[in-house]
Amino acid sequence: MKQMTASEVETLLSGGKKLNIIDVREVDEVAAGKIPGAVNIPLGLVEFRMHELDKSEEYIMVCRSGGRSGRATQFLESYGFNVINMAGGMLAWEGKIE
Repeated sequence: MKQMTASEVETLLSGGKKLNIIDVREVDEVAAGKIPGAVNIPLGLVEFRMHELDKSEEYIMVCRSGGRSGRATQFLESYGFNVINMAGGMLAWEGKIE
């Protein structure tokens, strides 16, 4: 499983790179703040919404601490998606939130 730190993700975003970020936290967790531009697909719905994702794109998976996003990363990898887990999750995020 590929991983990236929160600071690496923040550096790419602040450098103007367009990233596909999927936040797998529950809706009420995301309401408290998410990475700007992140799309919320709660972990329990990933299996049912993966048809919305494009296998030719790269996705960065995010949750609170990295556990749920790790499970989502492994699941999507098993279906041939190019996914990276953001290690440490939002607890490690020091960038802007919306």
